[in-house]
Amino acid sequence: MNMYNLDNLAFIKDYMVKHHETIAVAESVTAGHIQAALSLAEEASRFFQGGITTYNLGQKCRQLHIDPIHATSCNCVSELVAIKMSENVCPLFLSNWGLGITGYAAPVPELEIENLFAFYSISYNGKGLEAGKMEAPAWGSLDVQRYYVDKMLSILVHILKNK
Repeated sequence: MNMYNLDNLAFIKDYMVKHHETIAVAESVTAGHIQAALSLAEEASRFFQGGITTYNLGQKCRQLHIDPIHATSCNCVSELVAIKMSENVCPLFLSNWGLGITGYAAPVPELEIENLFAFYSISYNGKGLEAGKMEAPAWGSLDVQRYYVDKMLSILVHILKNK
């Protein structure tokens, strides 16, 4: 059983290798699953530069230069945070493409978060190309993380097919 969509991974690999481009990931809610997925593509070392999992405000600010005042106001979960994550991972890893995602994989009752969602962003050469919000079914955390990975990589494939 495959945890990730292998067709999407193959397409991403083919595109990146053909265009001599690379990709890096800044993730929070997916806790490294996007990095794990990309690492499974054939010849991943030819296009996948790596990634960073910043799971709290301090690390998002320190590693990815997220504005701490904005991050505090939204518990680090906003479209702006995702955009900055995807933009700032590009120079950090010397990559053409950057993916950023932040959100919730489980309810957070103390913040009145019941419906699960994440904000994502895809950047090219350090500039945001597309950003948005995805909502997840009320599954267990691991399944929600996998759902976000599949959606994120599907969005990337769509962008690459139309570039």
